[in-house]
Amino acid sequence: MVYEKQPQLFGFLNIYKPKGMTSFDVVARLRRVTKIKQIGHTGTLDPFAVGVLPICIGKSTRLIEYLDDDKEYLATVQFGKDTDTYDLDGTVTKTYDKKINQDDLISILDDFRGEIEQLPPIYSAIKVNGKKLYEYARNGEEVEIKPRKVFISKLELESFDYEKQEAKILVGCSKGTYIRSIAYDIGQKLGCGGYLTALERTKAGLFNKEYSIPLENFSEISDVMTNLVNPLDVLSLPKVELNDIEKERVNHGMAIYNKGFKNSDIVILVYGGRIHAIGMVKENQILVKKVFEVL
Repeated sequence: MVYEKQPQLFGFLNIYKPKGMTSFDVVARLRRVTKIKQIGHTGTLDPFAVGVLPICIGKSTRLIEYLDDDKEYLATVQFGKDTDTYDLDGTVTKTYDKKINQDDLISILDDFRGEIEQLPPIYSAIKVNGKKLYEYARNGEEVEIKPRKVFISKLELESFDYEKQEAKILVGCSKGTYIRSIAYDIGQKLGCGGYLTALERTKAGLFNKEYSIPLENFSEISDVMTNLVNPLDVLSLPKVELNDIEKERVNHGMAIYNKGFKNSDIVILVYGGRIHAIGMVKENQILVKKVFEVL
């Protein structure tokens, strides 16, 4: 694909990803619409999942590391079976006769709140010895999977259907949490098995479902320009307003005076209502880390 020269865009899109598409499919579609190659997303959603997928346009891709990375999901869990992938796309590996009620489920949720150790699914992209776990699984090879610490800030039962043995659970979690593993682990704890049948991401950092826009709404570059989010609105870092002299110093990579921030703080350097640079505090100075030529 040849990318034509386009108006410089700098900002984020709060996309609502539809079912059946990969996160890269979303990026690829927006590249076709905008003719801009420098586009990225802030966190993968599996094809069967829907929901909030923040997209970075242009040089805002250099801001991904500074975005809040906590997530929130509405997970639909089916009890009574296990699958090898811990979700509906996998092969059923075990069935259970045991049925649970709502009180059973509520009684064990606290075991999964706070900091927990979680084993990622064997069908995942985590690498062990340079090889992705799902490659071991597809080849029938055994591999040691080590638990990882994750933080579950919210775990609330939204609804429970006894006849269907199905629950909807709201999960707030740190980066790297596998909701599929939570579904499986809850099923094991209850002794009835469980797997994920639907997943909706309702929040990613400061991006919320309420303000997300369906991907199909973006057919022209004007749609992107209209819905572009100023990074200042979704970055929770402290901000420093630059005057003209400070702006020129920053343009040349020169430090400016620290106006009361703590050592090692990361700060946003703002000029004209836009992000001009990212800086890091070192004692009485703010050192320039990244400059964005958007003004």
